[in-house]
Amino acid sequence: MIKLTILVSYIALIFNTYSYGQSIISISGNISNKNSNSLNGAYIEISSNNMVAFTDQNGNFTISVPNGGTYTIKISHIGYETLFDTINVESSIRLNYTMEESDVCLHEVVVEDHYHNNTSGEQSLSVEYISTDYLEQNREGSLMKSLERLPGITTIDIGSGQSKPLIRGLGFNRVVVVENGIKHEGQQWGADHGLEIDQYAVNNIEILKGPASLTFGADAIGGVINIMQNEVPTQKSVTGNIELTGKTNNNYIGTSVAVAGRNRKLFASFRATFIDYADYKVPATHVDIYSFRIPLYNNTLRNTAGNERNFTANIGYISDHFTAKVYVSNFYGKSGFFANAHGKEPRSINEALHDAGNRDIQNPYGEVNHFKIISKNNWLYSKFKLDANVGFQSNFRQEWSDYTPHGNMPRVFPSSLNMNQNLERGFEKYIYSTSVNAKYELNNKLLISSGLSSEYHENYISGIGFIIPQFTQANGGAYMVAKYEYSDRSIFNAGIRYDYGIINTKEYYDWFATTIVQSSDTTYDYLQRSENISRSFANVSWAIGYNLNIDKFELKANAGKSFRMPIAKELAANGVNYHHFSYEKGDANLKSEESYQFDLGLEYSNSDFAVGITPFVNYFVNYIYLNPTHRHDRQYGNGNQVFEYTQCEVFRYGGELHSHYRILPVLQFGIIGEYVYSEQMSGAKKGYTLPFSPPASAIFNIKYNKTKLWYLHKMYVTTDLKLVASQTDIVPPESITEGYKIINAGAGFSVYAGKQIINLTIHVNNIFNTKYFNHTSFYRLINLPEAGRNFIVGLSIPFSTNNYNTVNYQ
Repeated sequence: MIKLTILVSYIALIFNTYSYGQSIISISGNISNKNSNSLNGAYIEISSNNMVAFTDQNGNFTISVPNGGTYTIKISHIGYETLFDTINVESSIRLNYTMEESDVCLHEVVVEDHYHNNTSGEQSLSVEYISTDYLEQNREGSLMKSLERLPGITTIDIGSGQSKPLIRGLGFNRVVVVENGIKHEGQQWGADHGLEIDQYAVNNIEILKGPASLTFGADAIGGVINIMQNEVPTQKSVTGNIELTGKTNNNYIGTSVAVAGRNRKLFASFRATFIDYADYKVPATHVDIYSFRIPLYNNTLRNTAGNERNFTANIGYISDHFTAKVYVSNFYGKSGFFANAHGKEPRSINEALHDAGNRDIQNPYGEVNHFKIISKNNWLYSKFKLDANVGFQSNFRQEWSDYTPHGNMPRVFPSSLNMNQNLERGFEKYIYSTSVNAKYELNNKLLISSGLSSEYHENYISGIGFIIPQFTQANGGAYMVAKYEYSDRSIFNAGIRYDYGIINTKEYYDWFATTIVQSSDTTYDYLQRSENISRSFANVSWAIGYNLNIDKFELKANAGKSFRMPIAKELAANGVNYHHFSYEKGDANLKSEESYQFDLGLEYSNSDFAVGITPFVNYFVNYIYLNPTHRHDRQYGNGNQVFEYTQCEVFRYGGELHSHYRILPVLQFGIIGEYVYSEQMSGAKKGYTLPFSPPASAIFNIKYNKTKLWYLHKMYVTTDLKLVASQTDIVPPESITEGYKIINAGAGFSVYAGKQIINLTIHVNNIFNTKYFNHTSFYRLINLPEAGRNFIVGLSIPFSTNNYNTVNYQ
């Protein structure tokens, strides 16, 4: 019934859009510098309509306006003077602009070469904006790992190909990842489950640090990573890009090819990505796992190889009534688990089998296939804008391992059972999502935004192991936000949201009988691991914010309340986590999390110097976390420590610092720093911090930029010194992680082969092959160091054809 309601509502919305749509006029163009180099990530704004766009890798952009008239266009890009122009539009038009170099702005040192969205002055939360240039220059094993250089962003890693984001120390279901307007949903409850997103298919990213529940839903209690693709291609054009990446540490080979085109009304794009990598190396000859010392063959972690096969396509149509886009993607990934640290006793592994080749993937390993289809629809009329999105996702994850009997499991797997004895766990999830968002400009000072969103989840399980039950979940919310421009320098924001959710779990019984001895009687029974649970949750979120912009000074302040409903694992887990030898139990009586937070942002910048700080204070009424107990499980393993989900009050504070100084016109020095403090204020671990709390860290950067040097265009050379403090604030069974320092370096430039531009980047991570431990790494729990020295070479070849007659502006 819920899915039928979603479908009917969506169809009704589309018919309404067709009935009331108005003519759409396209303003497109190209942005370049005085050397005729295209500028990627330039920000374009049509001020009177609050319409924005960003240029693609070829410098092209497109903005749609509802009707003809006179418009003011604003164009900005890091390192260039902001352009303003007044244009008279009667029909679709194409414009070319040439930008002049200027002093570097604040955000370039914080995130090298990403675009600065000038609407950040209207956001009361701390925001980072990331462009394709940054992603190409910082390409790591996963998309989330590529973002780790940003202040306040860390990751929980497992191996070289999977990682989960932490924003100011909060992660898992407390950080929402949005792709093309729809929340990405998979099996993110697992520390070893990475995000199923093709990092090559990402164009621009917006990161909101702090509670963003009002518009992005209840789970955004810690922040949002909003992933966006480029807008509609320019008319009568074909564009594309070929990207190649190689890495020496794990012999990584990545290839991605994209092509996009448009005639007048129809447009489409397609991307295919292929990634293959071998076992990765660490600067160690052995590792100590619990009480075992494990030798490493050629400094290599056995069975950590993997591969990806990803496909992305979108098709769209622009008519006189509305704009419609459909995105389709399929992500497939297969990666091995470190053979000495999964399920079995570390020394019982057949090391000769795993050491025979560094690209083969043996048991244990995991594979996942994530399919996604999203329909985005936009209706624009004068001062009113309506967006309607609907999405479907299917996530199919399996974890394979040699059959190893634990507890009362039969020594020989019964052939009569209709299941694969080596399928450790399987998860199959289907997600249906909708969202409708409307904006109405009441006058030139007041903008009202409101919206509705809903999700429905179906999750099925399989395999011989159990940790979470089958479940269904439905949730929805409604919000309203008002932005009032008191003056050109002063903006107020306020909003409220209501969310309601239902979750139902299904009972589960062991597939094998357990021996039960009572007095002198012995019986056999199939033990129940999970009960039928039905819970509902409701809550109200709110936020108020203020922005002040005075010449070179900017102030942001935001206070709000957010909430998160418990997930199925927190309510009903009852099984062994073979990745770190623990037994995890849920609590069916958990309450929803409630969080109160205050954020502040202060920035000052002039032509040669800039500094900014973004402190925050956060209080959780009832934070949910896994609490280690003194008990050990003997029923399903060899004495794994029991962890139970519980709740407590938590107080957190911290912040980020970013600053830079221009030493010479082509040379600049910068610093990025971050700090988070957490303390449990109640419960069994009162006085302790939270698990995976990131230590204080700082990056000192020096960068040389040259627009043109001989035949090299947009040339840069950069060096980072990363200092990380020891993490002594731990919660047992965590252990203290020693501090470390590593040096990374890189260079990049563009060259022309005739009219064809070629972009090349060369980076070296961990230049001195330093052995160190990352406190937020999943493998830190078993004393595995981080990857050793890694040379990364990236090659990008964009191409474009265009048949437009254009108007040039210089």
